[in-house]
Amino acid sequence: MIDWLTRAAAARPDRVALQRGDDRLTYTQLLAEAERRRPAVEPGARVPLEDADRLAFAAALHGCLLAGAAAVPIDPRLPAADQARRRMPGPAGTPGTVVVMHTSGTTSEPKPVELTAANVFANAAGSALALGLDPAERWLAVMPLAHVGGLMILLRSAIYASTVVVHERFDPEAVLTELMDPAAAITLASFVPTMLARLLDAGLQAPPTLRWVLLGGGPIPPALLDRAAAAGVPVAPTYGMTEACSQIATFGRALHGVEIACAADGEIRVRGTVVAPGALGADGWLDTGDLGSLGADGRLRIIGRKSETIVSGGENVAPTAVEAVLVGHPDVIDVGVFGRPDPVWGEAVCARVVARGRGTPELGQALLNLCRERLATFQVPKAIEFADELPRTASGKLLRRQLM
Repeated sequence: MIDWLTRAAAARPDRVALQRGDDRLTYTQLLAEAERRRPAVEPGARVPLEDADRLAFAAALHGCLLAGAAAVPIDPRLPAADQARRRMPGPAGTPGTVVVMHTSGTTSEPKPVELTAANVFANAAGSALALGLDPAERWLAVMPLAHVGGLMILLRSAIYASTVVVHERFDPEAVLTELMDPAAAITLASFVPTMLARLLDAGLQAPPTLRWVLLGGGPIPPALLDRAAAAGVPVAPTYGMTEACSQIATFGRALHGVEIACAADGEIRVRGTVVAPGALGADGWLDTGDLGSLGADGRLRIIGRKSETIVSGGENVAPTAVEAVLVGHPDVIDVGVFGRPDPVWGEAVCARVVARGRGTPELGQALLNLCRERLATFQVPKAIEFADELPRTASGKLLRRQLM
C-alpha cells in the first residue's frame, strides 16, 4: 500500500486537497472517498481509470494506490480501439508499479510505461528542490490527467500535502480569471506552450500569486519566453518525458538525483531514480531519442528530436498513424505527414497528399473529416496540401524532412 494520502490526511486533515470551482475535498474527505473507491483486486493488478470527471478520477487513483494496484489512465479523446487496448487486464511487470502510462514514443504503437512509487517520489522531491515548495502551495491542473504532466500534479501534491485546483478542460478565459484572482491564490501551474500562448493572447499579465509556470511537453519557442517575461509571467522551462515522470531538467538543469549525458551523436541519455526501470537499457541509461548538448555550466540545451515523432500541443503524434488513415481514402495515392514549426502548437501536424486526379478543397475537407472520425483530436492535421509526387529515395523511403 502506498500511504502518501494517509500521511497527508494525518498531517493536514482539514487542508483542501482538491478543488474544482465550489467543490472541495479536504484530505480527510479525499481519503474517505479513496477508501470507498478502493478496488477489490490483488496487489499489482492493473486498473483502468478514465479521465472524465477529474475529482472522481483523483479519488479512484488514490484508491488504487491504497490497494497496491497499478492505475492505467485512459484518455477519452483516443479512438475506441486504442482505449480498449488499454483496458486489457494483466498485472504490472515491475514491482512497486503505481501507474502505467501509455505513450506513442517514436513509433506508431502505444508503449506502456510502468512508473514505480520510487520514481514518483524521486520526481516529487526533485521538482520541489527545483521550484521551491510553498507551505500554501496551490497547483492549477488543466492538462488531461491521462497525460503524465497532469497526473504528476496529483501525485506530487499528495506527497506534499498541498492543494490541487482542477479544471475539467483548458478554457483560456476561465484559467485567466483563476490566475488573476488574488483570492484564488494559485502558486503553480503546468502548461504546454500552446496554452501559455493563448493565455498571453487573452491578456495574462503579472498574475499576483503565481510563483512559476512549469512549461514543457514540447518545443518552447524563444519568442514565447520573451512574451511571458515582458508580461511578468514567471516561467520554468522544463524538459521531460513519460518514462521519467514528466520532469528531467528544469531551467536547463537536471533534477536532483538525475544524471544527463549526451551520446556521440548528440542523443540525450538519462539515468536516476526518476526513470522507469523498464525504460532503462542494459547499460542503465534511458536513450531519450532527443538531441541536445550540455554547456560548460552543465545546462542542457535541446536541439531537436532524433526521431520523426511530431510533438504538437504537448502530445506525441506518430506520422505513420496519420498516414495510415489518409491512405485508406480511395482518392489518395500517396501521403506524407510531417511537423511544421508553429508558434502556437510548437509543431503543427501537416499532410502532403498525392491525389487520384486533382486535389480539391472538397477532397481536403473529406480527408480532414476522415481523420476526425478515426484519430484523436491532437493527431488531426492542421493543414492538408496537395502535390504531384512526394520525395522518396530509390528504395522508396519517404524523405520526410524534405516535406517541411
